Amino acid sequence: MGRVRRKLFGPWGIGVLVLTVAVGGFGLYWFQPWKLWQDRTVEEALPAAAQTPAGASSPEGAAPSAPGPKTLAGGELISHEHATSGTVKLVRLADGSHVVRLEELETSNGPDLRVLLTDAPVKEGTASWRVFDDGAHISLGKLKGNKGSQNYVVPQDVDLSRYNSVSIWCDRFDVSFGAAELARV
Repeated sequence: MGRVRRKLFGPWGIGVLVLTVAVGGFGLYWFQPWKLWQDRTVEEALPAAAQTPAGASSPEGAAPSAPGPKTLAGGELISHEHATSGTVKLVRLADGSHVVRLEELETSNGPDLRVLLTDAPVKEGTASWRVFDDGAHISLGKLKGNKGSQNYVVPQDVDLSRYNSVSIWCDRFDVSFGAAELARV
């Protein structure tokens, strides 16, 4: 018994124990498995046009108020690495700016999820899981929640004619959770 105890707690045993704890800690940090059981719901309204304050009137001869938001393109999310559903819309706001809007999003939570505007075609199956960061793409920011409806501002200098899809992208593992082809409206 003394010999077994010496081997377990000797230099090799302690080294193996330290290595096991380090690898386990790194694995927990890298994969973040607890996120599979944590949902974050975000419900944002579509940004509206600036409105005249209540009681204020428009000056005589002023142009009519700007039109509201207009959907330019849209599509349905399909599942890739994780079950994903909902719709994606590219919307021009009254001030001329653009947002990508996710509506009724349902996907898994995960580490380092982003919303990418890309030029990659959206395909069913594993062939499309890893292509969204290969060509032209822009990260619109971290995914705010894995459920709900949310808006992502498109930078002013982006040429929207270059992009035809949106991906819920896991930057940590370079894989798409789900994506939608943007069909012009």
